[in-house]
Amino acid sequence: MHYSENSLTITVNDLTVSYIDEGPTNSPTIIFIHGFPLNKSMWGKQIEILKENYRVIAYDIRGHGNTDAGSDSFSIELFVNDLLSMMDALMIKKPILCGFSMGGYIALNAIENYPECFNALLLCDTNCTEDIPEAKEKRMKSIKNIKEKGLEQYAEESLKKLFAPISFSKHMEEIAVVKEMIMKTSEQSLFKTLHALAERKETCTKLHQIKVPVLIIVGKEDEITPPDVAMLMHAKIKGSTIHIIDHAGHLSNMENSGEFNNQLTGFISLIKHT
Repeated sequence: MHYSENSLTITVNDLTVSYIDEGPTNSPTIIFIHGFPLNKSMWGKQIEILKENYRVIAYDIRGHGNTDAGSDSFSIELFVNDLLSMMDALMIKKPILCGFSMGGYIALNAIENYPECFNALLLCDTNCTEDIPEAKEKRMKSIKNIKEKGLEQYAEESLKKLFAPISFSKHMEEIAVVKEMIMKTSEQSLFKTLHALAERKETCTKLHQIKVPVLIIVGKEDEITPPDVAMLMHAKIKGSTIHIIDHAGHLSNMENSGEFNNQLTGFISLIKHT
């Protein structure tokens, strides 16, 4: 699941970026963008099934996994700039973009501002809204709690929100992997990312402008970005497809990878043949 043996590095915007690059380089390319506070290894089960027929890129966002944090304040716009710079450095043109949660915020911002750069979009357990004041306050409280009570408690609390209740008996390995991802993220990167998430701009008002094929996936028991949020995006994106994943919370690609991968491969194969 970790793919550490296949991790590569590239210098982008004066950062050393850690990424996975699997599959034939002359095939359609799909770029996976992870969520917070995770890293590229969350996509292991997707990389495994796609790498025979597609070029698959999964990278660590700055400050996460093995990518440098740099000295700039984090923002969704900065993360988008890193993505585009990495695409240039790897000479990737018009990939399919797949963003989970925070990765979805990055993907939506990217396609809103650079629509000509992408061929299709997968939005996984994410939304288009900005933080309401209560949500911003909750993020600031998380920073305070990490400083006062430590990262372990934050990780334990996060796991309860990220996974559906059934996963705590069925997916212990995935839960352990995700906890490790959280624990390995530096506190400074957590703080900077929480600020970036709190200050992000909404993308809902521009969804109707998206012209590329879009698949929206959401876990049926996702409490962070529930199915009704996904349905609102689906209603705004003309021609989009939506699928609700059974037996899954926020981390639908890890909790029910079989159903998630079926939707993923079906969608990508349609893009490949259009």
